[in-house]
Amino acid sequence: MPSHHENHLLLVEDDPTQRELVRKALHQAGYRVSEANGLDAANRLLDDDTLSLVVSDFKLADGDGLQVLAEVRRRRPELSFILVTAYGSIEHAVSAIQAGADDYLAKPFERQALLLTIERALRTRDLREENRRLISELETRDHLLDLTGRAAAMQKLYRQIDKLAPTEASVLIQGESGTGKELVARALHRLSRRRDGPFVAVNCGAIPEGLAEAEFFGAERGAFTGAVASRDGYFAQSSGGTLFLDEVGELPLTLQPKLLRALQEGVITRVGGQREQRVDVRIVAATHRDLKQEIAESRFREDLYYRLAVVTLGTPPLRERREDIPLLVEHFVERATKLHGLGQAVIPKPVLRALMERNWPGNVRELGHAVERLLLLGDDDEVMAGGLARDDAEDGDGGFRLPADGLDWERMERSLLAQALERSGGNRRQAARLLGLGYKAFLYRVEKFGLGGE
Repeated sequence: MPSHHENHLLLVEDDPTQRELVRKALHQAGYRVSEANGLDAANRLLDDDTLSLVVSDFKLADGDGLQVLAEVRRRRPELSFILVTAYGSIEHAVSAIQAGADDYLAKPFERQALLLTIERALRTRDLREENRRLISELETRDHLLDLTGRAAAMQKLYRQIDKLAPTEASVLIQGESGTGKELVARALHRLSRRRDGPFVAVNCGAIPEGLAEAEFFGAERGAFTGAVASRDGYFAQSSGGTLFLDEVGELPLTLQPKLLRALQEGVITRVGGQREQRVDVRIVAATHRDLKQEIAESRFREDLYYRLAVVTLGTPPLRERREDIPLLVEHFVERATKLHGLGQAVIPKPVLRALMERNWPGNVRELGHAVERLLLLGDDDEVMAGGLARDDAEDGDGGFRLPADGLDWERMERSLLAQALERSGGNRRQAARLLGLGYKAFLYRVEKFGLGGE
């Protein structure tokens, strides 16, 4: 006889003789059995999270099996349920099935009929759990934040994420700004065995060089001015989970060998400390830079690159998957209406066509901001289309269109500098690259207009 020891059954029967006969049959078949002599006793046992199935007689001294079923479905909807009815009481069986029972059994019944009914109900439960798991996984994949798209390039990316997520391999994500590199990193984490551990995202370009070591590895009290208490760094904070190094190409050269050692050895030492601390971290890094070019120009260590880029993934720019724009627009409309408490909103077809024709240098991030502005500022089709036209400064060949009445050059230059600094989070080198300017030329213009940035 096959063993069913992993299945724990609750038998609800107020007749002691009948209860003992059924208990023996189930026990001989390998099931673990708990017994209840009525409704109240059954209710007290339903909190046992090892239960797999409830077998209840319809007629009980203090109630009936339908009441047991109602309580099971209210408190433990995942449990299988079988109602035992008297011969000819088909109406009770029908009521039970309509109320959510998995099956019923009419008295008197043979031992084999009992066991087959239980096995059938347990198989139904297993299928139900498998369906829930598959639906949950599909929902996870379909709603991994803003990682949305059906284009061939995105389907390829999804397949790569599915293959890499369960592994411990370090992953380097490469792509233009706004293509969703952090969303890919979060997907890798949420679909991995580390999903219950922390996900710590670090913008490497926003960390002052003098504080980088303490930020990554932690610091002991008094290690430097301002260190009034010992604290953990990013590695300790993400132990057991995933550490995401965004814009890893911005890491200071002085920090790179220490980071390499932490990745190779799995140990860190706090600034000002002597004791090594072991950490269990998976590294996912991202960059919009060409790191091999950075290596050639001695701005990035080659050994660190190969440690980070065990596997590389590419996030496609939006201009290479324009067919996804309607789907993304629908997603951003839904998100913005929920966020801002707006009524039902629809982007008019002429505006959607215009959105699909744009090159979107800022990629998905820029599209999301544009949709949000249209919903917040446009109260009719004309206003929304006009807002879009003002936002689009490109013509068909990528050139700039000079307005008929001219423009204020100084004002436009200042605006572009400020926008680049905002988009880069205040990182001047990144902002300079966004504008296609050399770093010194960019600094001159920033200082000319008295703009900020780190």
